[in-house]
Amino acid sequence: MVIKTYMMKIRYRYILFLITFITTYQPCYGQISPRLTPVIDKFSSRLIADIKKDALNGSISVAIIKKDRVIWLDAFGYANKDNDIIADTNTIYRIGSITKTFTATLLMQLVEEGKLKLDDPVENYLPEIKNLNGYAEAGKITFRQLASHTSGLKREPDVSSADVGPIDQWESKLLSCIPKTSFNSKPGEQFLYSNMGFAILGLALSRVTGIPYIQMVQQRILTPLHMDDTFFVLPDDKKARLAQGLDNSNGDINTRLPLHEIQGRGYRVPNGGIFSTPRDLSKFVLSLMGVQPVLTAKSRRQMQNIPDGGKRYGLGLMVINNHLWDVIGHNGSVPGYTSQFLIDQQSGYAVILMRNYNSGSTDLEQAAFDLLKALKDAD
Repeated sequence: MVIKTYMMKIRYRYILFLITFITTYQPCYGQISPRLTPVIDKFSSRLIADIKKDALNGSISVAIIKKDRVIWLDAFGYANKDNDIIADTNTIYRIGSITKTFTATLLMQLVEEGKLKLDDPVENYLPEIKNLNGYAEAGKITFRQLASHTSGLKREPDVSSADVGPIDQWESKLLSCIPKTSFNSKPGEQFLYSNMGFAILGLALSRVTGIPYIQMVQQRILTPLHMDDTFFVLPDDKKARLAQGLDNSNGDINTRLPLHEIQGRGYRVPNGGIFSTPRDLSKFVLSLMGVQPVLTAKSRRQMQNIPDGGKRYGLGLMVINNHLWDVIGHNGSVPGYTSQFLIDQQSGYAVILMRNYNSGSTDLEQAAFDLLKALKDAD
């Protein structure tokens, strides 16, 4: 009788384990058709092989979206080898310049509300922009030009410590960098990727509303989309889930700089300050695809319009539209982290990739395109 009771307990625990396992992983795998399984298996093997070849003990996390839902989530490698932590679907990464898409979304919300127009001069709201080096000769800059990288501003200010400083002082850091930022061309003439331009955009938007930029992103995007694992300031109780940043951009592995930047990246907040997970970022990507959107369809289309002087970039979105692709997305890179999302608007597939090192065998953009093509072909 004792043995029978014991065996019943063991069986119960086993069944409970299976239920827990299935419940945990059902959102990741439940919507995959048999046609897609070989594609995903091949892609997984590719990532595993690349991580092994890179020999950094890093990780890559992935999300695949089809039309209105996430159909697959997975993670490969170590989130933190030093602490023997394997990456999983809740591992947090920095998303770098994908933050720019959030800033552009905020811009379009304010346009929808009539608080500003895309072609308004930014100086109307942020007069400090007149302190840019060469502003008088270059001419006025508009919100559209900042959001499309056609403002003519150089990528970075001529300040060695621009990317250093606590997050609560990013505005003052930015204002101190403005006089040290010059032009490469006149506004509207040509595309030039500018981190300074997007930082100025973020501050200008806060001047329009009188609400701090970070607070606006939280209230207008993160909270409505229930993005509970997305932050500008990483909470103490989430830090254990942050993948250890492995900055290998110069060949050696530097863990100190990514760790230091958790406290702040100087002026680089509206252009690269967000932490997130592929699972959480998928909510934002789905919103861009029209699922529980925070923007109207008209605004989302407008973000894809490439302005005069532009090049493959709308408003906070990379745009590739030709006979092969109708794709929008963005990438990101900060010390110790790289990221990518792509949306194929023809097939309704989207891919999100996050990695906790900078350079490796996997070209995230090419890998995302390869996966999108394979998914489309399998359908």
